[in-house]
Amino acid sequence: MPKSSSITTKRGDAGRTSFLFGETADKSHPRLAAVGDIDELNAALGVVRLHARDPEVAGIVPRAQADLVAIMGMLSAGPENAERYATAGFQRITEEHTARLTAEAASLESRFPEGFHHWSTPGASGSAGEAWLEMARGICRRAERAVVALPPDDLSVNPDIIPWLNRLSDLLWLAARVEEEGMKKNNS
Repeated sequence: MPKSSSITTKRGDAGRTSFLFGETADKSHPRLAAVGDIDELNAALGVVRLHARDPEVAGIVPRAQADLVAIMGMLSAGPENAERYATAGFQRITEEHTARLTAEAASLESRFPEGFHHWSTPGASGSAGEAWLEMARGICRRAERAVVALPPDDLSVNPDIIPWLNRLSDLLWLAARVEEEGMKKNNS
């Protein structure tokens, strides 16, 4: 049986890494910073998957994670390989993905007909799911800022990424409120 290649290539030891289709760049490249923030967001959502108690919130998370993988791919391909990325059959983020997040947010928000009249304090409810959703929301906002800071050429082929990230941060805040409310009901 042939030995598989090692994950430890040492190619990054000099501070450079590869994009999706082999182009190399310094690890400080703005697109890599954005991909790193999105990767961190995906990891935080992985922890949410372990702690979310509400079934609707638990169902939202894996769909968001799948979309985040697509966003990392789109950014890693870059504008120079956008056509290659599309023809390779990789998932793209579209207006429909943002519309799905909007609908999911509306569903969660409908649980609070009185609206919201307080600031959130992550972790104060005692819900790990709520605290991790707040952490993920903060990371999402940072990822959004990193993507917005990219040169216009990087975003011209990926115009739906910024609205998607913006909507996700709203959805995560609402999901945290759902988890918080669930904890209050369990404690009363």
